[in-house]
This record gives sequence, structure tokens and C-alpha cells, in this order.
Amino acid sequence: MTIWEYNPPPSKIVGTLRKQLQVGDAVAELVARLGFIDPEEARRFLHPKLSEIACPFEIPNLKEAAQRICHAIDNGQRVVICGDYDVDGVTSTTLLVDILQKFDTFPSFIVPLRLKEGYGLSQLAAERAMDCGEAADLFIALDCGTNSIEEAEYILSKDCDLVIVDHHQSKRPLPEKALLVNPHVRGDERNEAWRLCTVGLVFKLAHGILKLRREQGDQRAFDITLREYLDLVSMGTLADLVPLIHENRTFTRVGLNTLSKTKRKGLQSLMDVSGMTASHGVNAVDVAFKIGPRINASGRLADAALAVELLLSEDSSYCMETSLKLDSFNRERREIEKRIAEEAKQQVENGQLESRGLVVYGADWHPGVVGIVASRLSRAYGRPTIVLGQEGALAKGSGRSVAGVDLVEVLGGFSERLESWGGHPMAVGISILADRVAEFRVNFDKAVKAFMDTHQMDKALEISTFIDLDDVGPGLMSEIALIEPFGQQNPEPIFATKKVVFRQRPKVFKDTHFRFSLSDCKKRSIQGVAWNMADRIPKLNTPVDIAYRLAWNSFGWQKILQIDLIDWKAS
Repeated sequence: MTIWEYNPPPSKIVGTLRKQLQVGDAVAELVARLGFIDPEEARRFLHPKLSEIACPFEIPNLKEAAQRICHAIDNGQRVVICGDYDVDGVTSTTLLVDILQKFDTFPSFIVPLRLKEGYGLSQLAAERAMDCGEAADLFIALDCGTNSIEEAEYILSKDCDLVIVDHHQSKRPLPEKALLVNPHVRGDERNEAWRLCTVGLVFKLAHGILKLRREQGDQRAFDITLREYLDLVSMGTLADLVPLIHENRTFTRVGLNTLSKTKRKGLQSLMDVSGMTASHGVNAVDVAFKIGPRINASGRLADAALAVELLLSEDSSYCMETSLKLDSFNRERREIEKRIAEEAKQQVENGQLESRGLVVYGADWHPGVVGIVASRLSRAYGRPTIVLGQEGALAKGSGRSVAGVDLVEVLGGFSERLESWGGHPMAVGISILADRVAEFRVNFDKAVKAFMDTHQMDKALEISTFIDLDDVGPGLMSEIALIEPFGQQNPEPIFATKKVVFRQRPKVFKDTHFRFSLSDCKKRSIQGVAWNMADRIPKLNTPVDIAYRLAWNSFGWQKILQIDLIDWKAS
């Protein structure tokens, strides 16, 4: 049973914020729930300004990195860039290549081939990058490289300088000659940059380069508008699930607006192929479920450098052709994912229905989609799930958890039996010897059971605020938009309304979901949808309390306000 929790902030604070910010009761309460007491601080949150971001040179080693890149620009040196294959890596690479091209410096770039070269700055990826024509003078690694010790030594041994811009945790120190821009290694947790993903750091690096070039009187630097690069920054930041507060919030808030008006032909065509209408505005959901998966699909199934080339291109025909190719990759990825998910569900049905923790394994399962399958299974069965494919003698894969179960604590109890693993409470990556999968399945189930038996596992649904159906409308949505984008540390609000009556029979679709229509006191009709709830449709003409999210449903040129039902209970 899902327990509804509602802990309203003090009414005095809500009243002050409502008056000072000139917003409605619901939004004032949402702002107060985020911890804001001072109206001025809350106003800065609701109306972030790019002009208020910190000086880039506050980030350790960033000024030195900018100076080294400026030296390359001044001396016509050959620059090589290696970026990771996810959205953060692709947007980081695109941003830096684009900036350098503005200064008549044309770097070569690669993205590691996931299946052939492995993760990040591997030896194979480094060798391929260094082998692009004449000898490189400067190698720049983006969203990878912090733990690539041997690879860094290899690059430096080629009489090539190395700059690494990354945000991953460090396990061992890099060679002294490697210039590392990574707030998690050389920074302070109190510094804004601690929360940035790589594309945010690259944006700061670009800012630093422009500052130095402008000080030198380089006219090209004055012709560049940094704001126009926030379309890339918003995409990488949202896709990498970093906290959407402080500078990350500014980058994504301003960046989504920039994305809706982007001049990049590659992004315009990718949005068209994704079925988006940019004139309606672009939101975090669009990045997460439309743009992001198509960019990621190139790295999962082919070469993510294709996505970089798309974002850099000015050729409309090439952009549409490449966007269709990425869309095809994404459909192929979904087909592979669907097949693996069906086989994985069969494994569960044939022997793990009584298990608390699920482990499924297929020697021919594509490693690029096992994480997505793990997410689907954990949601479908409501249990922590690990999905494994095979690479050589190892079974490798990803795990996804459910609310209340900490995978780090679960796996930590028998980590010595694993070849490698890491992650956070809700998601982990793992590798074990393939011939030990059966043993691991037993151990994982026991560990999850032990965790659940010693922890409170009641599901809790946290209600953000109670409102009347009469309050639901464009006015409320305009005010809610001030709090967007939603994400880590700024969750999407869950509204609740008491004593709602379903007077029209909901319509079930695809056997598992249903659509419905509600009327408020003004006889307005409000459309709604309930996902995976066809087995518990509210009774007609009987008052119920509903919990839901609000969203604009855009299709074609139409835009309709919709209730997304999360839960209901008898009033």
C-alpha cells in the first residue's frame, strides 16, 4: 500500500513568499518546500541570470587549461579531442570543437567505439586519436580520462601535452604533467563547479578562453556569444542527471530556451525527426525521451562521432540524413531492448517470481542496452534487478533498484566476490566471472531479502501541495514553469486534490493504461491519463482523492493541459 505523506512548510513563510514574489498559493508553497525563506534568494531561483555565474578561473587548473589552448591557437598547433559517447561527452566535444573552429583552429576528434575500444579514454581510443595524421601537440580528453593513468603516460610520451576535463571520481593520481580540470579531484565541495557535469565545465572553459582572448584584443572572441552554446549545455546537463540547482539550474533554464530557438541545423533536424514542435518550447522531458536517446543510440550501436558531426554540420541535407540515421539506430536499439526484455522476463517467470532481488543473464545480450532493460524490469516487478550480458570470460551489466533499497549497501556485503562494481544506491555497474552468475543470483537475492527485512519498505508518495481542480489551468502552469526544469534536487511537484468524482467511464488503451476526463466547478473539462493503472480504475460517481502531475501534452501544433494520474484512494 502506498502511503501519502504531506508535510506543508510554515504558513507564515508561504504567505511572505506569495506576497513578495507575487505568485499563487500553490507555487509559493512549492518554493518554500525547496527550502527558500528569503524572498530575494527565491526570486533569484525563479529568475536565474547568466550574468550571475561565477568566474571560470575559480575552478582549479581551468585558467592554466585555457592558457594552454590559447597557446595552441596562437601557434597553429594540432589539437586532438577525445570525448565520451554519452550525451554529456557528445555535447562537450561539440562545444569545444565549435569554439576552437571560431578561432581558426580545426581539431580532429574521436569518440571511443564502445564495443571495440571500451569505456572512456582507453589505450585503443588514445592510439586511434593520436594516429589521426600528423603528430598532435595537444590532446584534450572530455568526460573521461581522470582514471586513465597508463593512457595519460602514453600520450605524454609522444611529446604531446594533455588536458583532461572531467567530473568523475579519482581512484589514482594522474602523471604530474597532465593538466586535470575536475572539481571532484582538485576542487572544493563548496565551489559551484562541484555539481557541474563535463559540458558545464567545458562551457566554463570556453568562457575562460574568451576572457583571455578578449584581454589580448582578439576580435574573434568579441564576435562569439556564449549564450548560444547553452543549447548544448542544457542537453548534457539534463541527460547526466546532475543536481539542477545553482549554476546547473541557470544553464538548463536559459539553455532550454536557447534550444527551442537553436540555430544548429543538426538539432533542428533531430527535433523534427523526434516529433518535437520547438515553437511550443523544449523541456527536460523532451531531452530525456526524445533528443537524448537518439544521440545515445549512436554510441550504443555505432559511433557517437556521428552525433558530434551532426551537431556541428551546417549542411541541411546531411543533417536530415544523419538525424534519420540516428532515429533508425534508436529504433534498432528499442527492438534489441524489447527482445532482451522479453527473454529476461521469461527468465524471471520461469524461476525467480519468489525472489526479492532479480538477476537475469544472456550471453548474447547487447551490453549497450542492459541498463535500460534493468530499469524496465525493476519497474515491472517492483524489485531490484541486475541484467548481465557477456564480454569474454566476464558477465557484465547494470543494476537498477526500487525506492528504499540501497544497491551499494546490498552489494557491499559480498563485494569481494565481484570482479568490479560501482555506482550509487539506485544504479550500479557490475562485472563477475560468467561461470559464477548462478552463485551471484543466489547471493544477490539473499542480500536484498536481508536488506528489506531490516528496513522500512512501505512506499511513500510525497505530496507537494493540495489544490482544487478549479486551480488547474494555464495560469498555474505559467507559474510552475518558473520552477522548471525539474530534476535532481528539484523534483517535479506532485499535486493532490480531494473529493474528485469520475462521472465518465475511463477508456482503457493497450490493456494497461486508461484515459479519463474530469470536470471542475466551472464545468471545464480536464483531460487525464493513468499509466499502468488499468487494473485499478476508480468507481464512477464515488468521491476519491487523486495524486497527479501536470503537463502540457503537445502534438502537431496543438498543446493540451493534461493530468498524469499517479495514485488515488477513497476520500
